[in-house]
Amino acid sequence: MRVLIQLRPSPDVIAAVAAPDVATTTADVTGGLPGVALDHSYVPVALPRPRPAAGGDPLSMHQPLDFSLAPEDASVLVRGEISDDEGAARAALLPAQSDVVAVYADPVIETSLTCGGSPPVGTWEDVARLLAVPALAAEGYDGAGVPLAICDTGINAAHVGQRLGRSCTVDGERSWNPGGVSGEPGRFAVDHGTMCAFDALIAAPAATLIDIPVLLSRRQGGSAMDGLLSDAVAAFAHLRTVLDAQPAGSRSLVVSNSWGSFSPLWDLAPGQPGNYSDNAAHPFNIIVGSLEQAGADILFAAGNCGSECKDRRCAFPARPIVGANSHPQVLSVAGVDTNGERVGYSSQGPGRLSDRKPDIAAYTHFAGSRAFGDTEPDSGTSAACPVAAGLVAAIRTRWPASRLSPSQLRTLLHRTADDRSTVGFDYDYGYGIADPAALIEALRKVSGSRE
Repeated sequence: MRVLIQLRPSPDVIAAVAAPDVATTTADVTGGLPGVALDHSYVPVALPRPRPAAGGDPLSMHQPLDFSLAPEDASVLVRGEISDDEGAARAALLPAQSDVVAVYADPVIETSLTCGGSPPVGTWEDVARLLAVPALAAEGYDGAGVPLAICDTGINAAHVGQRLGRSCTVDGERSWNPGGVSGEPGRFAVDHGTMCAFDALIAAPAATLIDIPVLLSRRQGGSAMDGLLSDAVAAFAHLRTVLDAQPAGSRSLVVSNSWGSFSPLWDLAPGQPGNYSDNAAHPFNIIVGSLEQAGADILFAAGNCGSECKDRRCAFPARPIVGANSHPQVLSVAGVDTNGERVGYSSQGPGRLSDRKPDIAAYTHFAGSRAFGDTEPDSGTSAACPVAAGLVAAIRTRWPASRLSPSQLRTLLHRTADDRSTVGFDYDYGYGIADPAALIEALRKVSGSRE
């Protein structure tokens, strides 16, 4: 099985791995580990150390945290494989090595499309109307200058531009490919990532796309643990350098993720230190939190394990919004059709890392990108997530993270959502359907209170 191994080498090595302009290899970090076949194609990743923000319990992840990449605090992640037959024993023995901190699951992650079978409900033009795109544009909210990362199967910019009837900008310099994945940013085959890019640009037509084809890093053979989460760890580490390179006063980055883990068979069991689904201390969950604290808005699809129309891959017996899709510092997005009705495949809460998931709902199952043919809808919470990400990117046109933190923007989205129940938050719609008109009005009030 493939695993992520957390090491604490010398401070000089940690500093080199953390430096954005220094190339390091697995051999620079460790000469070898007994029982582990190290993956030398994987570039080591610096993992920040979470610390309580206000002198709280140093062992608790469920409190406000700061994240330190200082050499005396940070650690390093490498990737390797251990025997399936002896996996549990190896994982238990590895921490006995002097520089090994922990061993974590590297579970399979896959796109969140839909169980499918039903025709589209409305069109992307209906979605634009429901998102009040003309009103957003009139207020100067069009995504201009905002980097919007699509972490998926890669973008075909020509297809997106042709369907939207306007140009699609992909920033090649800030895009990133996992090791072993070839292809130029914006020139990948038309697939799931192209759908997500199209849907994100409905509300933010002037946003600059960053192409992160993390889901193209398919591995052959091995066990069900043979996965891609380690590449998502590396992708988010890259996005941290993208964010840090921006001027602090105008910093913004929106990250759309329409993928997740569907089965506990792809993970170590909850309660084991290396588990991902229920473990806030898993390296990917830590990196998600550190990227959000640095100023990024991170959105994840809630998933397609809804009780009425469950994706065939769904194997969690309960609480299917797992891992980073349920992270307290991300916006977890459920799906509704253009009539405002929840689609049956949209996963219901509570979440595993944070109880109140999903956060909000956004539109899906409409005729849009034609990424899968002329009659197939843009569907699943895979479409709902980038639709919401586009709205967030539009808002960031005038409200960088220095003026409105990701946490504050999530709170505004919660408070202004169109409540679909009589109890406020519920596990079907979250706080409700994203309501751009109410959000714009709330931002006017925030702006007035600061003048």
